[in-house]
Amino acid sequence: MAQRYVASVSRLEEILQRLEPSLGPLTGEPAPLTGGITNHNFRVTLGGVECVVRVHGKDTDMLGIDREAERLASETAAALQIAPALLAAQEDCLVTRFVPSDAVDAREIAERACEIARALRAFHDSPAALPTRFWVPDLLEEYGARIRARGVRVPRQYGAAAAVAARIAAALAPWHARPCHNDLLASNIIRARDRERLLIVDWEYAGMGHPCFDLGNLSVNNDFDDADDERLLSAYHGRPPSDGRRATIALMRILSDAREAAWGVVQAEVSELDFDFDRYARTHFERLHGAIEQPQLEEWLAAAGASAREEHDGQTA
Repeated sequence: MAQRYVASVSRLEEILQRLEPSLGPLTGEPAPLTGGITNHNFRVTLGGVECVVRVHGKDTDMLGIDREAERLASETAAALQIAPALLAAQEDCLVTRFVPSDAVDAREIAERACEIARALRAFHDSPAALPTRFWVPDLLEEYGARIRARGVRVPRQYGAAAAVAARIAAALAPWHARPCHNDLLASNIIRARDRERLLIVDWEYAGMGHPCFDLGNLSVNNDFDDADDERLLSAYHGRPPSDGRRATIALMRILSDAREAAWGVVQAEVSELDFDFDRYARTHFERLHGAIEQPQLEEWLAAAGASAREEHDGQTA
């Protein structure tokens, strides 16, 4: 861990030298920020402005991260006032304005689900045309191919995850891709101290995807119950949800766990961070297995499929 941290600090010094001509001279000492299991983050002051400099982790392209999509998504979210201002983006780093804030836990996120739903709807409805696609069934295939190419044997549960993801994809087709965040863990939502508003950070997995994935991803990663999902869907759509939309978010919760489990498998092979990615993957595989054993799965697939076809027909009529 110490050697990896020293290497990250050394990279930070090089990055700051490149940033100073455009953002201003460094004052004070960079301070490492805790949290995050992909990158290293530092609080620095450049040109008298407090910033967060994120040093990108190793081989993050294997995770399906597109840095240009991240930059565009960060700019769009900042313009919507749902994310900190973007100050610079380079191949190996991203710089945002530091916002005095506090972490929020899953309970607060559930309580403020309506606020987050409106923020996500604004981003989904934005004209941002992100240059990459994000769709979990495709991602599972890509992740599997990449780790097999490195001579790594994928866990037995990986095949089951890919199979259920394919069934969900078939049920939900066709759908219209929208710009999405795709990584709504509690650690990626902060409470700004100025107006107690919530901001969404870390847009590195942003891509053109299914907007309901953001809702399911937010729900399962923050332990939403049925009542929380009901409020989330109502605020997002502006009316009480149909059974089809309830079924869709249930399926997206499953897709989210499939993605997280597969992501953990890849990270266990490529990441330099001191984190137990094998355990992370096992946790999500276990929760995924529990979800697909639910007797309602077939009902969810049928209801979500009918809803998807109805919405598609309404959009193309």
